[in-house]
Amino acid sequence: MKAYSLGLYEKAVPGSLTWEEKFRAAASAGYDYLEISIDETDQKLARLEMKKEERRKLAELGGSCGVPIRTMCLSGHRKYPMGSAEPAVCARSMEIMEKALELAEDLGVRIIQLAGYDVYYEDSTEETRTRFAENLVKAAEMAAGCGVVMGFETMETEFMNTVGKAMKYVNLVKSPYLQVYPDIGNITNAAKTYGTDVLEDLRSGSGHLAAMHLKETKPGIFREVPYGTGHVDFTAAVRTAWELGVRKYVTEFWYTGNPQWQEDLQNARKMMGDLLDGTAALN
Repeated sequence: MKAYSLGLYEKAVPGSLTWEEKFRAAASAGYDYLEISIDETDQKLARLEMKKEERRKLAELGGSCGVPIRTMCLSGHRKYPMGSAEPAVCARSMEIMEKALELAEDLGVRIIQLAGYDVYYEDSTEETRTRFAENLVKAAEMAAGCGVVMGFETMETEFMNTVGKAMKYVNLVKSPYLQVYPDIGNITNAAKTYGTDVLEDLRSGSGHLAAMHLKETKPGIFREVPYGTGHVDFTAAVRTAWELGVRKYVTEFWYTGNPQWQEDLQNARKMMGDLLDGTAALN
């Protein structure tokens, strides 16, 4: 058994590819699994309505290609947040949560990365934060029924841009099915803005870190920053996460039209794979 597993974020490959082409591209680059995206677009949210037979075939296809779907990035709650003051939006958010858990169970997904927003397109208030916490309790109960772990992503907004802030809600809900799935790039940006310590912030989640996104960022820039051109100290972050027991990682980057996108996959896999192999050898 490998000491760790390294996954590929689905949006790192062209969206026009078939599922089989996505799986084979990830396998060719040496990844262990794929992270499926359920974002706020109608196209991605429609995946929650997949028939049982479609789900079975998709799970089998990933397995046959050697790159199963094992994590889910659920960012659809940005448009339909669990803390929304609008009853219809809030109801839709819980429907999305329930269907995402059912899809995860059917596909063999182990961890759902939750967007750490009480609201996104609305103003955060005491009411939205209270409703968010109440609905998290319900979500954790649903997750327990499916046996699927949920983990907060540390986001780009002040509400939950650190592990410490995510832990406030983990400690409030007190469920083994609600943990933290931090984004090291976003944590690094928060540290630059608020003077927090990246590694100490990771340690604040000791015993509750389910996985980690390996994403490059620059101050104030949270997406589409090529590896090696930003300010994230991946070596220190991975070594600290490893000490804290994290063994599942995902290279989070985006396909932006580069015709050599397959080389991007290979380079990211080698960079992070070498780092993880070196870290494992030290322990």
